[in-house]
Amino acid sequence: MAARYEGKLTVSIDPSSIPNFGGQPQQPVAPQGPVVPDQDLVKQILEQMELKYLLDDEGDLAAPWEKFRTYFMFRGEDEQQVFSVRTFYDREHSLDDKPALLESIDDWNRRTLWPKVYTHTHDDGSVRLIGEAQMLIGMGVAPQQFVTSTVSWIQASVEFDRWLVETLGLTSEVDGSDDDKQDGDEA
Repeated sequence: MAARYEGKLTVSIDPSSIPNFGGQPQQPVAPQGPVVPDQDLVKQILEQMELKYLLDDEGDLAAPWEKFRTYFMFRGEDEQQVFSVRTFYDREHSLDDKPALLESIDDWNRRTLWPKVYTHTHDDGSVRLIGEAQMLIGMGVAPQQFVTSTVSWIQASVEFDRWLVETLGLTSEVDGSDDDKQDGDEA
């Protein structure tokens, strides 16, 4: 069993070692032993990626983009603690669009590892998408695994939005905005 990490974890992340989907070789990140990641480590990762972030009313860390928000949440206790990266896509769809949405996201979920995407139907009948990836961290994880997974999940969340726009033919949105820009970035 890994010892629970009680101090502040400082990780040096070389920006050139942040993975892309092309599979760059990774550099080791210190410390080498298992740690239980925390919000400070996620902040360090976001800062290294030069991404803006904020804390919401519930104390969860969030990175806002123009058409979606990605949250970094820690839930549970001790050995059952889970780290979740959950992306809420703001684009509204109608109930009539739901069958086509389900077909599209089923295709995405079959062909990719993350994020796993699902629909949420609101009381007003609008349908929105949510993407999610999770990691059990209560027993500790290797820092490099945590960093690599977190960065990959962020990149995949952005890529899903691009893929959905292309798949559903939302070209007017592509022509009018840049979905991979974070809130506050200049076009």
